Amino acid sequence: MKQFRDRSAVITGAASGIGLELARRAAAEGMNLVLADIEHGKLEAAAATLGLPAERLLLQKTDVSREDEVAALAAAAFARFGGVHLLCNNAGVGLTRVTWEHSTADWEWVLGVNLWSVIHGIHHFLPKMLEQGDAGHIVNTASVAGLLSTPGMAAYNVSKHGVVTLSETLYGELAAAQAKVGVSVLCPAWVPTAIHQSARNRPDRFGSATPAAGLSAAYEERMGQAVKSGRLTAADMAAAVFDAVGEGRFYVIPHRKINHAIQLRMDDIMQLRNPTPLG
Repeated sequence: MKQFRDRSAVITGAASGIGLELARRAAAEGMNLVLADIEHGKLEAAAATLGLPAERLLLQKTDVSREDEVAALAAAAFARFGGVHLLCNNAGVGLTRVTWEHSTADWEWVLGVNLWSVIHGIHHFLPKMLEQGDAGHIVNTASVAGLLSTPGMAAYNVSKHGVVTLSETLYGELAAAQAKVGVSVLCPAWVPTAIHQSARNRPDRFGSATPAAGLSAAYEERMGQAVKSGRLTAADMAAAVFDAVGEGRFYVIPHRKINHAIQLRMDDIMQLRNPTPLG
């Protein structure tokens, strides 16, 4: 996808972090924006910083773990701007616990936001994007957790591995169909966002996570510190995404220092070794 100006972008999780920076970059590129987030007040405040006229902007409160709300987002986007050219399935949450302490509700929440939202987004947006006949692109936000298996993050890792393989599968299918719509998968490492504070947006229907203790508490503390220590910013992620979309490049892995760990995992698999501990 080479042309951004006067095209329309849909971004989930747009009230903060990577989603907000994607919105800022899309606005700078002259795109119309459909911004979705579960935190509507924060979304409105964020959108006010973009300096866009009302006719180029649509805000929609969306719980992406609910298919009906993603379907409503798609309907609203196409109705408002007549088409969608860039879809960023970006919303995400994190939870740190040892695997056996994840409750069923924990799994349902994390998979609902991180994986099912991408499934719903593809299902409700892509057919209409293909019908447009214009160049388009889908960006699915995964994580290096979709390429590695860091202890203390089972639900998160599973969700992000799912996003990676879903995106890879879709890439092959779109290529076979010679479609004008492309796909990329974003796999960041640690970025200083508020993902370690995701519980603030956990819907009531999932209840609350059991307070972390013991090893889970140690992993939770480590994750919080790692997130805050990230040297590449959300703006760096947005720049990498737009570069990849313009180039038609699938893998977007801005933290290149992680390559060694990815290669080590591949070597473990190919040599039938037990997994090398990641810490």
